[in-house]
Amino acid sequence: MLQRIQSIYLLFASLVLFGLFAFPLAHNIYVDGKLVNVSITGVYENVNGQDKQLQDFMALAILTVVAAIIPLIIIFLYKNRKQQIALCYGAILLLIGYSFWMAQTVKKVVGDIKLEYKNMGIGLFLTSLSIVLIIFAVKAIQRDEKLVRSADRLR
Repeated sequence: MLQRIQSIYLLFASLVLFGLFAFPLAHNIYVDGKLVNVSITGVYENVNGQDKQLQDFMALAILTVVAAIIPLIIIFLYKNRKQQIALCYGAILLLIGYSFWMAQTVKKVVGDIKLEYKNMGIGLFLTSLSIVLIIFAVKAIQRDEKLVRSADRLR
């Protein structure tokens, strides 16, 4: 059913992942004497208020789009709840691997510099929020499946 709470959770999970394009992973870091910001699309140097791209993360950006579209696809598979649950678990595994890849990318850019809490961007935490939202969606789908099974028993 399209109007169920799991649809809201999955929609928000997708929006949170698309939010990675708006928020940096790390900001105001000095790398090789340059003030840089790290985002999903690349490394940007702040020069006179303008962002100049130093490095491109095309593969990471493409995987971000794919990971953000998956919850939207899951919403429209509402007729097959078991498949929805399986795809949600697959999306969670994908996001865990994606988070690891994203963290390693930031670590590679930062190098030996210790990343402090004040330099961490909101983007580092958005994948975790998306995973939590997908877990909530799985729980709601399982409640629906249990309700349908109990209604089938009564017939």
